[in-house]
Amino acid sequence: MKFASLNDLYLQQLKDLHSAESQLIKALPKMAKAARNPDLKNAFIEHLEQTKGHLERLKQVAEKLGKRLAGHTCAAMKGLIEEGSEWIGEDAEAEVMDAGIIAAAQRVEHYEIAAYGSAHTYAELLGEREVARLLSETLEEEKKADAKLSQVARKINVEAKAA
Repeated sequence: MKFASLNDLYLQQLKDLHSAESQLIKALPKMAKAARNPDLKNAFIEHLEQTKGHLERLKQVAEKLGKRLAGHTCAAMKGLIEEGSEWIGEDAEAEVMDAGIIAAAQRVEHYEIAAYGSAHTYAELLGEREVARLLSETLEEEKKADAKLSQVARKINVEAKAA
């Protein structure tokens, strides 16, 4: 695909986000299952529900733009999920496992924060006010999810240090 305009890049970013959220919906239950700490397990379960909402918002975006977002694979999310899955397969003490799962999950959150931030900026520049509002809503939820993981990590990392 030739990227002749910001609009082309914008659409590509939205497709990437659609794929990323779809992949994450499949990965979060595995992360929740692997988590030993109940607070971490609950954080993943809560974020799974949010992620389903993020995908629904992206479907609304696609409708508003009259575009199809499905059918693309976000290589970055695929790699981040594979890395997290490899960690889950390691032999680690429970607290160390949870600390590693949090690190993997925060890499995912940081990717999403960057991607939603860019897409939101493009929507604003292109005059897509309603789309920008939807993307901003998801961006704020991603930031809150990252903050929650940081909060849980404060306790778990100390426990991992003592393990």
